[in-house]
Amino acid sequence: MKIIFSRKGFDSAAGGGPSPIVDGRPVSLPIPDTKGLAPTTYGGRGLGELVTAASRGRLSHADLCHDDPMFLHGGRCIFGQCGGAQTHLDRQGVGIGDIFLFFGWFAGEGHGDHHRIFGYLKVEEIVRLDSANDAARQRFAALGHPHAFGFHHANRSDTLYVGEGRTATRASDALRLTREGHTRTHWRVPEWLGEVGLSYHREANRWPAPDHLVSVAQGQEFVADISGRDDARAWLDGILAEISDRS
Repeated sequence: MKIIFSRKGFDSAAGGGPSPIVDGRPVSLPIPDTKGLAPTTYGGRGLGELVTAASRGRLSHADLCHDDPMFLHGGRCIFGQCGGAQTHLDRQGVGIGDIFLFFGWFAGEGHGDHHRIFGYLKVEEIVRLDSANDAARQRFAALGHPHAFGFHHANRSDTLYVGEGRTATRASDALRLTREGHTRTHWRVPEWLGEVGLSYHREANRWPAPDHLVSVAQGQEFVADISGRDDARAWLDGILAEISDRS
């Protein structure tokens, strides 16, 4: 089994600021649509005021947003990837049964700038849109997923990952990655992660201590193979339970 730490939502380049925490709940703001393909506006997602504030007025309710990962009613999720990031997922052997942990940049309500996990996806289906039939593409277009409306990379590698998925309803400390008193790229991680390794983080200087990771500033998909690690699976089960808790 593999865990994919997947960076999503607003950042300093796409959006210009952190996603907010509202009434104790992290609200990941989708990045702006730069392809002119998305069918969804920030206003249509009920995010108009939040995105205007987070982008310092550069975006409004009328702007198109890349609503991805897309979380659906009934605990389902669709996530699309393409280009170099998709090539990396393929090279790492990501497939059915693996789990994406979506994280992003958040701030608000006294939390300060930090990275945190805000959702997950258990992969049950993988759809390569370049080879998918019209019925498959129409299925995802009907749901409004942006990758179903056109290829987002010249290599036509757009791929959809589909399965169970949910977002967190509270900004709990258990889902916070950034270490207290550090900049947001300094993460508090379980010691097993340094032992199994994380793609894009092989250099020794990325690991000042067994439980301390300095995450790369760029990149979207970071993969850890936790096969045979009961400690890693126990940690993952706890993270999924924390995200799924609706109490």
